[in-house]
Amino acid sequence: MTRIVLTTDETLTSTYHDIPLLDFLGCAPYDKIPKWVFRLLDTQVPDENGVLTQAPYGLRKIEAALLRDGFSRDEVVVAHPRKVEQFIGEDTTVVSLYEMDPLGLGPVSMMFTNGGRWRNYTSVKFMELVRRIKKVRESRKLDFKIAVGGPGAWQVDFRKEVREELGIDHVIIGEGDHVAGELFRDMESGSADETIRVRGWPRVEQIPRIVAPSYKGLVEVMRGCGRGCRFCEPNLRVARYIPLDWIEEEIALNVRAGIDHAWLHSEDIFLYKVEDKRNFYPNADAVVELFEMASRYTRNVNPTHGAVAGALAVPGMIEQISNVLGADKRHWIGIQVGFETASPRLIGKYMNNKMKPFSPEEWPWVLLNGTYVLNKYYWFPAYTSILGLPGDTDDDEIMTARLIITMETELEEKLGGRAHFTVTPLSFVPMGLLRDKEFFRIEDMITYGQFLHLYYAWKHLGREVMRGLPMFVRSNPFLIPFYPLARFGVRVVLKQVEKWGKKHGFTVKKLEPIEDLRIDVEEHRWQSTPSLAEVF
Repeated sequence: MTRIVLTTDETLTSTYHDIPLLDFLGCAPYDKIPKWVFRLLDTQVPDENGVLTQAPYGLRKIEAALLRDGFSRDEVVVAHPRKVEQFIGEDTTVVSLYEMDPLGLGPVSMMFTNGGRWRNYTSVKFMELVRRIKKVRESRKLDFKIAVGGPGAWQVDFRKEVREELGIDHVIIGEGDHVAGELFRDMESGSADETIRVRGWPRVEQIPRIVAPSYKGLVEVMRGCGRGCRFCEPNLRVARYIPLDWIEEEIALNVRAGIDHAWLHSEDIFLYKVEDKRNFYPNADAVVELFEMASRYTRNVNPTHGAVAGALAVPGMIEQISNVLGADKRHWIGIQVGFETASPRLIGKYMNNKMKPFSPEEWPWVLLNGTYVLNKYYWFPAYTSILGLPGDTDDDEIMTARLIITMETELEEKLGGRAHFTVTPLSFVPMGLLRDKEFFRIEDMITYGQFLHLYYAWKHLGREVMRGLPMFVRSNPFLIPFYPLARFGVRVVLKQVEKWGKKHGFTVKKLEPIEDLRIDVEEHRWQSTPSLAEVF
């Protein structure tokens, strides 16, 4: 039996048939979807005698930190959630879970579960796992501690009644790389607080390199962002850049384990090693060098997140990366991007660095022209917008709907079949500097403008499924039988959105594109990668 058992719920150990964006299945309403859908789509990472062969990146960091801080290899295990019981025994002191969205309070889940009225798949699996661990403790009369950490740990602290019901002893909030050994020894001795808030952040040299393969080849290239969006917890952290040789070491480790993919994780990939901290003009040479290094190990290189302003600021950087990765009509580069709102007023109020090096007034232009740059070089941006930002008005929300329409029509005119993007509206969740605000409960708080924002975003998503899904089907034969079903499902969902709107007294109003908003990036002064002298 093992001293320290690390694990996670099984929504974070599923490969989901390697279907793009299906990792968000954990956010789906468990009680509203037939159970066979989850069983069919949930394909688990293999294990070796109960030990995970791939694990979430954050879990791998804690594993590496504990080994660095004096725990031996046979004292620490990263267990598959379905087999965690076999590692728990008399010698076990702490069973710690790494969680992203344990109680379904994240923005995506709150959107898809009607403001948390329904259970999401992740919360079901989290509760099942903790209850199994608690049962082992009680039935075998053992004395280990149950801890929960990770980006979603705040949810367990927020819902204290659930925490007590599940018998969770400790919740760890914050980055723990630099103090992992101390934290776990404090939990073992009984001297740790119930809620452990890690103050400050580890310096780069205090962040350990992983020692075993990470889930789907995810590798961290930076922490924090620096743009400081008030609603975003990670963006409020100090930005730190992982050295290129450390990143290469982790990619090589994954590739040796047979993972033919490198997901470069950051809050904004275009800010890697940025030098201009005032205007956030990308360090294009460093970003391109990062992708060049990763491409030496695998052709399948993708960033996780990026800001559209960075792409638009240096279109030449996007072109160079696409050339490095061999992007073309059969090989697109996916990226998650914050759309948030089309309102310059709200952007200036809550995200006054998000559009830099441009101005808040240029934000709709930035979104349109930045998407053009991405599409032109075969990047597929999956945008997220926010429903219910504090102080929003119908004018703000209708402008967001109109911008989606504008982008659809303008990009189609310029690029034809190469025009691809999605916008997924998410419910506002009080985090970051806005944690004192109220959760957005869509059923109770929806306004007409927000309904139109939601409707036109889903309408465009449906159009994208019709036009873009064949591209994914070609690369994943598992999807072929689902293509007709997806086409039918899109129409059904849109009809349901309309029906739901009518229940709230809303009817769909035809909206026109935003006047005088055009794609004209090729005439803009930031057309290619400049020298530092030209920037400053």
